[in-house]
Amino acid sequence: MAQPTGVDDQQWRRDGLRFTCTACGDCCAGDPGYVWLNKAEIAAMAELRGQTVDRFEAENVIEVGVRKSLAERADGDCVMLDAETRRCTVYSARPRQCRTWPFWDSNLKSPEAWAEACQACPGSGQGRLYAPEEIEDLRRVIRI
Repeated sequence: MAQPTGVDDQQWRRDGLRFTCTACGDCCAGDPGYVWLNKAEIAAMAELRGQTVDRFEAENVIEVGVRKSLAERADGDCVMLDAETRRCTVYSARPRQCRTWPFWDSNLKSPEAWAEACQACPGSGQGRLYAPEEIEDLRRVIRI
């Protein structure tokens, strides 16, 4: 059976990959980066926090060219990460970039890239087995 267009032929993940979120907060902290946002994601987070979109954006979003990203604190932590509990304060409305971790192109390009993701994230390579079709659906949501 032919694979759908855009699916790679990486045999190393043909049996699926394991992942379960351990809620450690590690993916929300540390090195600088961007969490790309669209209008719907901003509105959902604002609603969850009981804020207007304008207020939420003013306090938590930065513009990067024509795109928008969640802001970071000086230590590199995402502004949505609770510093004490290490939990996301908008988890139920988190952006698609966060929802699709670790099934990003950058982590799926090779067994070595996946191994690096597993070293960085205690939930990668553990827990629930995602079927190749599920992984592909998540990978296509956002290209990282």
